[in-house]
Amino acid sequence: MDEIEYFFNGIRNGDLKIVEKLITETPKLVEAKDNRGSTALILATYYNHYSIAELLIKKGAKVDEEDGSGNTPLMGVCFKGFDQIAKMLIQSGAAVNHTNAMGASCLIYAATFNRLEIAKILLEHGADINAKDNRGNTALNYAKEQGAQSMIRLLEEYF
Repeated sequence: MDEIEYFFNGIRNGDLKIVEKLITETPKLVEAKDNRGSTALILATYYNHYSIAELLIKKGAKVDEEDGSGNTPLMGVCFKGFDQIAKMLIQSGAAVNHTNAMGASCLIYAATFNRLEIAKILLEHGADINAKDNRGNTALNYAKEQGAQSMIRLLEEYF
């Protein structure tokens, strides 16, 4: 197993000590991407490893670096529902209105997966309620499609 693979396995497994050791030995690992185009920070946030994500940001990981589909770490936590990591990413400068290759935004993901707390955080930090994906749908359209009444009420408050 090469160093990059070992590094990414450490992230997936939530092994802060291994990740910290490898970054200390090879600082450029913070910028590495796996074979799917995911950055170390994307993986750490996707697996809800707050401490590893925090370390990566402190070591210079770019909070808006995209994976192969144009998704950022914040976009991933928006559909997973990890609100504490979402707050940390936003406080670290993550763009709440970033869109991916399909035109989906963080708020659209939060609405699609009915992540009410994430949607509140995004809206409090300036998420664009009117943003449309490539199919012409807004977050409210997806909330209605899901029948997510609390999400619908929240989004309608911002219209």
